[in-house]
Amino acid sequence: MSEEKKDAELSPVGIAAKLARPNILSLHPYRCARDDYSSGVLLDANENAYGPTSLPSNSLDPPDNGMELERYPCPYQFGIKRLLCEYRNRQSNGGALREENVFVGVGSDEAIDLLIRIFCTPGATTGGGDAIMVTPPTYGMYKVCANVNDVEIQSVPLTPDFDIRIPEVLNAVTPKTKLLFLCSPGNPTAKSIPLSTIRTIASSPAYNGLIIVDEAYVDFSSTPSACSLVSEYNNIVVLQTLSKAFGMAGIRCGFAIGPPDVIQLMNNVKAPYNINKLTSDAAMNALKNTDVLEKHVKSVLDQREVMAMQLEGLEFVEKVYASDSNFLLFRVKQKANELYKTMADRGVVSRFRGNELHCDECIRVTIGLPEENAKFLELLKATYAEIAK
Repeated sequence: MSEEKKDAELSPVGIAAKLARPNILSLHPYRCARDDYSSGVLLDANENAYGPTSLPSNSLDPPDNGMELERYPCPYQFGIKRLLCEYRNRQSNGGALREENVFVGVGSDEAIDLLIRIFCTPGATTGGGDAIMVTPPTYGMYKVCANVNDVEIQSVPLTPDFDIRIPEVLNAVTPKTKLLFLCSPGNPTAKSIPLSTIRTIASSPAYNGLIIVDEAYVDFSSTPSACSLVSEYNNIVVLQTLSKAFGMAGIRCGFAIGPPDVIQLMNNVKAPYNINKLTSDAAMNALKNTDVLEKHVKSVLDQREVMAMQLEGLEFVEKVYASDSNFLLFRVKQKANELYKTMADRGVVSRFRGNELHCDECIRVTIGLPEENAKFLELLKATYAEIAK
């Protein structure tokens, strides 16, 4: 039996034991075949020993089944966890992340859903249960997952400058508030949250739940990752993903980085083989090639500066928000939704954000290749001139 599986069968301690739903704490995790043995003559998991019906396209000629796709994958993805810890620890100059601090999921969205299921008792529709807190404008999946799980949503909006209102947050939390979601850098705000803000909330006696820091865009930011706080505070969980800076959105791989007792519960509750072998192979290759990651991030940041300067020079653009991410949020004088839609119909797609708090007449544009950015700017100017008549 793996050491991680042995750990998963121990009773949780620490903050997880205080906050998690009782039925989760008493859960006996599903035992899969690979918890016991992963080598030898494997006749234990009802796999098809004759091999896969087909292979990935680039492995067909000549046929290469080196990943043994007929066999179930490792349930705990030790290799991915090790590589992620090594990279993030190097970034923080001697960080203390270990494999037991990391959960690997299907994007960070799986982690969001699991955290709500583990720590929040349903009951919003009948006036009971637990709650999450969000700080709009922010990523929409927090509310979606809460609604799916019948969990109350508490809300403390950001300031018009997209800053966390710390006193208001701490005054608004209740004993029902189990999870506080902070998006840093924010989406759609593109603004990072200072680590000092996270420290203030994490150390406040007014809030006894978990702080979930969603860092999907952290590699584009000059603000250090909150991963550095995980070993210091037992109530911080950081979400990250390979979808953005790593350029691996198609494989759907993300992480929760937090206290071992919280990560243990996430491993207990997740599906047995949530990360497939193809995703695992691509993720490990990405984490071994961080020099390519850093090269691409530099290119994005260079283009972000060019795009921001170009947008700021347009008469009809009222504001370009500072960005710590791989996108820019900007406000036009009028008709932002019509502008976005007309441009999309003509083949250049951005995102209308004018329906979000503090984002009236705003459009969010991802930083693309230089030629894509140039095409966006050209069509933006032409389309605005047309619809503003």
